[in-house]
Amino acid sequence: MVGFCIAASCKPIKNLTSKDTSSAKPKSKTTYNQNRKVDFIDNIEVTAGSVVTSKHKTINTASKRTVTKPSKTISKIEGDTAFAKSNIENADYLQLKYAVLLDATVEKLTNIELLQTIDKWWGTRYCLGGSTSNCIDCSAFTQVIAKEVYGYQLPRTSQEQYNNSAPINIEELQEGDLVFFNQGGRSNRVSHVGFYLRNNKFVHASTSSGVMISDLNDNYWKRRITSAGRIKG
Repeated sequence: MVGFCIAASCKPIKNLTSKDTSSAKPKSKTTYNQNRKVDFIDNIEVTAGSVVTSKHKTINTASKRTVTKPSKTISKIEGDTAFAKSNIENADYLQLKYAVLLDATVEKLTNIELLQTIDKWWGTRYCLGGSTSNCIDCSAFTQVIAKEVYGYQLPRTSQEQYNNSAPINIEELQEGDLVFFNQGGRSNRVSHVGFYLRNNKFVHASTSSGVMISDLNDNYWKRRITSAGRIKG
């Protein structure tokens, strides 16, 4: 059997014979010479901080520090941060998209809720009397914008919306104002309505292309615009 001393400054121990000495009489007194000889009791060697059995398996008796592995579960703060980051990225995309359509700088498009609502309805086809995502008419669409973005409840028809808005000059138009058109028929009759955005652009449900953005300077709309109005609070 070979014994080991588990100590940093310990000198190697000489090989021991395999002779069984377990039945030998124990010495009456244990002595230590200058070479620090280690005695064995029942084939067990004991040194400070460790236990060595006859099979030479060392067990460290020193206290062990438990290392806790980091949890893979995303914390609420991390989840909220990820969600916020996702929203920011989506907002950036919409700002870039509509900055091109509106000839505006990205920094000026701060009404993200308006952009999201327009984007949700973009391309929805027109149908007279419609008010769903399958098809919608112009005054139903302005109702949606007014309620979802600005928190106002508009009347149902474009003429009623005209009657219930405060008249303003075309030059005074701001984001959220209404623009009214006469697409034919009786004079001074309002037959179409849209929401003004900026840079002469307005969003509306057009009869030809559904929900889209158009320019007041286009010849078609320039000839047909009749007035503008501001929603009464």
